[in-house]
Amino acid sequence: MNEKEIGEIRRRVRRDRSNMTAIYGCYVNTQKEIISSFKMSTGMMSENEAEKYFGLLKRSLSGTVGKNLVDITFRTAQVADSPEHKLLMQLRETRLQDDELRLEFFKKIMETVTFEENYLILAGCDSYDVPFKSKDGESQQDASEEVYTYILCAVCPVKQTKATLRYIPEDKEFHDGGMAQVAAAPELGFLFPAFDSRSTNIYNALFYARDSKKSYQNVIDVLFNVQAPKPAGEQKKSFEALLTTALDDECSLEVVQTVHDQLRQCIDMHKESKVAEPLLISKEQVATALKTCGVSETHVAKFSVEYDEAFGNEAELHPKNIIDKNRFEIKTPDVSIKVNPERSDLIETRVIGGVKYILICADENVEVNGVNIHIDENKVED
Repeated sequence: MNEKEIGEIRRRVRRDRSNMTAIYGCYVNTQKEIISSFKMSTGMMSENEAEKYFGLLKRSLSGTVGKNLVDITFRTAQVADSPEHKLLMQLRETRLQDDELRLEFFKKIMETVTFEENYLILAGCDSYDVPFKSKDGESQQDASEEVYTYILCAVCPVKQTKATLRYIPEDKEFHDGGMAQVAAAPELGFLFPAFDSRSTNIYNALFYARDSKKSYQNVIDVLFNVQAPKPAGEQKKSFEALLTTALDDECSLEVVQTVHDQLRQCIDMHKESKVAEPLLISKEQVATALKTCGVSETHVAKFSVEYDEAFGNEAELHPKNIIDKNRFEIKTPDVSIKVNPERSDLIETRVIGGVKYILICADENVEVNGVNIHIDENKVED
């Protein structure tokens, strides 16, 4: 799913826009025991309560595509006949109303999800009468193409608040308000089936993880039985290690500058083009960048082999997952230098008198601890 498709569904997750007539919950303790399970009629909720329930579900459609929101793709054999896909389809077909199916689903999550505190599983089902969109992007509400029925799930840690003094209006005084159990923003969640090309795609789901550095493969195994891409944080570390090991002594400042600059330019051009589909980078594109800055064929070939080992054969990566486009930093054990990514050309490496140096062009104002300093132009080393 792309950002526009996710946004279209996200905007529906409100009581006044969706056909979600009930929200189902399961409150679980740290021993993986059900404290309570419940069904909340959305029509009977107060406005504030509905806003909070729908707000938590909506959060499971937030974040960055490819980082917090990851496409899950089922194998054809799974869609044809597998217990994990069958359960999701049955939950959808029954609109979560079957008690036994719902309990089976909740228990699957309970098998693998572990928090330091209790947590709340929320789930709802909505049917969206998808309006037709003309070529100019205008929606025609009375010309529906299909009905997209989906389930949305959010798993929220429950935090215990500290005891506070609370104002009691009838007494006109403050009294002990006690402690409360509060549902926090979801740590993970998912949407099934996917809404691809504004249409139902039962071959895909969309998985949400608040912490893009954390792997939830155990949860994905139980719910979907597929291998998910590495978390964004792991992808970045793997890519950095890959350049180091594959290029060996050819991994220079100039090479890293070139790779970073070209990926940064790809991100900027994609943003300017306003293309809906997420930007993906192949190993061939990175290999081309390596060749342009003089990396030998031997090391480029080694990079290609190790790329497949790290990410999978012919895997494509979101460039935002492997570089920070707004950050360019050089570190030694004792020094850290941060540079505007657009001006990484101000830095170079050089060997002077057998000693390795990092040189920074300092023609403009220079500050040290907030103090403007003067560089003596007469102090020239031989």
